[in-house]
Amino acid sequence: MRLLLIRHGETQANVDHRLDTAYPGYRLTNHGLTQAASLPGKLADEPIEAVYASPLTRAQQTATPLAESLGLEVQVLDGVQEISAGVEELNHDWRAYVAELHTWSSENMDSCLEGGETARQFMSRFTSAISRVESAGHGCAAVVSHGAALRVWTLAQDPGFGLKKAPPLSNTQWIVINGSCRDGWSIERWGEAVA
Repeated sequence: MRLLLIRHGETQANVDHRLDTAYPGYRLTNHGLTQAASLPGKLADEPIEAVYASPLTRAQQTATPLAESLGLEVQVLDGVQEISAGVEELNHDWRAYVAELHTWSSENMDSCLEGGETARQFMSRFTSAISRVESAGHGCAAVVSHGAALRVWTLAQDPGFGLKKAPPLSNTQWIVINGSCRDGWSIERWGEAVA
């Protein structure tokens, strides 16, 4: 199947450079709402059959204009929410959070920040959620999620793509992947870059 993995629109936490990973999270700013409203036009050529969003408010707000433009309902998809920051939640200093995520690898699946989740827990819940999307039988679906979660999960699916070609996504940028959870995924597009 074809998956469009979309980062949510701008929130005040993004503006303030504040970690915001807990439920329900910040709402979109006015600029974030404008970004969300632009998605239907930007994705008009994609044969999207379903629109999913994480349980966090900003993801659902971002998904709504796209879903409405297609005559669809936003389906809330538990499991694709942001990677928990634990004790670092709402911190302005992202260094400990980012450093932790950079340590995650197939040999280091059980590390986490205090009060956060391990790589194993994150990968399991995100993959399980994507498997549910796949099992619904869509040829193409959009999933609105979060920057760190999308980057960590997607690069793990296609490690040959390389970190250098996968910069952090800006608000409402997206990744396109093709494949399946059983046979593997390949990255076709990352943000503004087409592979």
